[in-house]
Amino acid sequence: MSEKPGEAGSAPLAIRPAGPFNLTLLAELHAACFAERWDAPALASLLAMPGALAFLASGPIGRDEEPLGFVLLRAIAGEAEIISIGVRPEARRRGIGRRLLEAALAAAAAGGAERLFLEVAADNYQALGLYLSHDFTEVGRRPNYYQRNGGGIMALVLSKPILPRQERGAR
Repeated sequence: MSEKPGEAGSAPLAIRPAGPFNLTLLAELHAACFAERWDAPALASLLAMPGALAFLASGPIGRDEEPLGFVLLRAIAGEAEIISIGVRPEARRRGIGRRLLEAALAAAAAGGAERLFLEVAADNYQALGLYLSHDFTEVGRRPNYYQRNGGGIMALVLSKPILPRQERGAR
């Protein structure tokens, strides 16, 4: 029986920066997570933007180390945005999304961002639970932003203040 990442006895989950050499892998992960797939050239364009960066999560699946999730974000001019975050369906509900979100928050703070934004489908209850548990609040709505099954799904725009460096150190 194989163990899930994060279970007792399993190897730890690794979060590492991703870059141009990981475009194909990022595209494969994105395709595994979302119906609207972004290909390697689209991801290359995103990562070429000023302040853009990505992280990959990998962990054990059986005896092999496998890529399990990713986060793409951009931090510029005091603000940051999570462009996309996803975890392979078979690896969800294991804390991988939480670890990726925390990596994004840390990277945004290190980049000088004072606030982090993201958009989430209003019907994505698992993701909403994760974001709300990290003190994100709704700051806007985008009707019919996501198109699925012939209909539009509202996007909720969420935001979270990022503590200034001196306050983070005092915690």
